[in-house]
Amino acid sequence: MKKGLLLVDLQNDYFPGGKMELVGMIEAAAQARALLDSFRRRQWPTYHIQHVSLRKGAPFFLPDTPGVEIHGSIAHLPGETVIEKHFPNGFRDTGLKERLTAAGVEELVICGAMSHMCIDATTRAAVDHGFSCIVIHDACATRDLTFGNTVIPARQVHGAFMAALAFFYARVVSVEDFLRNL
Repeated sequence: MKKGLLLVDLQNDYFPGGKMELVGMIEAAAQARALLDSFRRRQWPTYHIQHVSLRKGAPFFLPDTPGVEIHGSIAHLPGETVIEKHFPNGFRDTGLKERLTAAGVEELVICGAMSHMCIDATTRAAVDHGFSCIVIHDACATRDLTFGNTVIPARQVHGAFMAALAFFYARVVSVEDFLRNL
C-alpha cells in the first residue's frame, strides 16, 4: 500500500517564541523530522500542510508573518508539496485528496499539530475519503485546554485524542515502532 506523509501545521507560531506555543513542540518536530528523513530516503511522497488563518481576529498563523512559515527544522525541499489550508481539516477546500489520489497514495502517515484540532480533523476526513491512516503520536503536539474551571493538561488532551483516533480512525504508533516495521 503506497504511503504518503502529511506534516500538519509544523509552523513557527507553535514553537517557543511563537504566538501559540505548544507543549512538547520541539520534541514532536524532531520526531516528525525522523519520519520526513525516512520518507525522503525512500523517495515516498510528502505533503507539508500549512495553515494560513483568514478568520477575522485570528491570533496566530496570520498571512505574511514569520509565525505562519513552516519551521526551519522541518522545512520542505524543492519538489515537495505544500498545501495551504484555512480550516482544521486539511482536506477542506485544498485539493489534497486529488493530489493524493493522483500520486496513488492509499495510506497516510500523519503527524504535526495540534493533536486535538488539525490532526484529529484531518485524520477523520482522510478516513471518510477512503484512506487508511497511521498517526504518529510522539510526532504530534498540543496545549493545555480549559473546560469550565478545569485546566486539562496537554498530556491528557493528547492522550484522549490519540485514544479516540485509535478506536476507529487510525493505527496510532510511535516513530520508533513505525520505522522499525517499514
